[in-house]
Amino acid sequence: MHTFFIVLGKELVSFMRSTMLVIVILYSFTLDIYIAGEGIEIKPRNIAIGYVDMTGGGISQKILSRLHRPEFMPPKRYLSQKALSQAIFNKEVIVGMVFDSNFEKDFRQGKNSQLNLLLDATAASQSFTTLAYIQNIVMDFQSIEFPIIFKTHKLFNENANNHTFMALTELLSLITMLVIILTAIVFVKEKEEGTWDIMLLTPVNPKIIILAKSISQVLIVLAGTIIALGFILFGAFDIPMNGSFWAFILLTFLYAFSSAGIGLFVASISKDIMQVAQLSIVIMMPLIFLSGAWTPVYAMHPIFQKLSLFSPLRYYIEGTESIFYRGTELIDLLPYFSGVTLLGIILYWYGFHKIGKLF
Repeated sequence: MHTFFIVLGKELVSFMRSTMLVIVILYSFTLDIYIAGEGIEIKPRNIAIGYVDMTGGGISQKILSRLHRPEFMPPKRYLSQKALSQAIFNKEVIVGMVFDSNFEKDFRQGKNSQLNLLLDATAASQSFTTLAYIQNIVMDFQSIEFPIIFKTHKLFNENANNHTFMALTELLSLITMLVIILTAIVFVKEKEEGTWDIMLLTPVNPKIIILAKSISQVLIVLAGTIIALGFILFGAFDIPMNGSFWAFILLTFLYAFSSAGIGLFVASISKDIMQVAQLSIVIMMPLIFLSGAWTPVYAMHPIFQKLSLFSPLRYYIEGTESIFYRGTELIDLLPYFSGVTLLGIILYWYGFHKIGKLF
């Protein structure tokens, strides 16, 4: 244990002396997460709207007056549908509205009036979310009384705040990337600097070296996670944590430990840091795709849903969301802890065995 802590301390001191690496870690766990939480919007924001109004009436203008900032830019008028279509083609506007000559007359006579919408589906998320907004705005002008009253109750994110979701998702993805890359780099750097052979000659059990070096990087990422929680998630975005803080920290440590196993594997087959970066991306992206970070697992193809069971990131994300949003008790978090732990043991054992062959 004495030797283990000496090697562990040496790696932590080495990290602190690497000014650029410290800056990268601090940036990743602060500004990067803040930018993701503040800058990525799922709801419409500054949508460019174009319209053609052939009614000459007031209903169309009342509808257009409801399209205002910050969701929409001031609507821009075009003289024909052809000109409006060309503007969409040139990406001058994302959504086009066409009020034909019979629109207001049919509306006032209680007939089925038609409003034509043109969408730039290359910006699918923003376009179709905007479509839902416009549909709700138009529905306000109808006098139809439904025998059903809708009452919406928002669970876990009552203010429908996008920051809550995006900042946390970015943090979890960062943890995945940084643990893999840092664990791999700490070994590959020995190869690049020509100190690998010197490390092999040291009278220290190779297992202790591997364990201490990998654990040191896990601790660095864990420290960065705490910084991100304090300054960004709890501080800048005021994201509530309805569950146990220590349950999240323990789950993060177990997940980082499993990701370190992937980093050991990458280190065992990489000759330089460039290869580390390339292999890490190749391995990391499928993990993120299958985790439910970007697309809910239930919305995936059945084959990918089954493959996601082998992604430790899926259990980590589901467990984290349960802690933050639902305030799930520790006993109910056991499936997530079990998934991360089981896959972590397998991944770390394989990475440990693979790089151990080099000693």
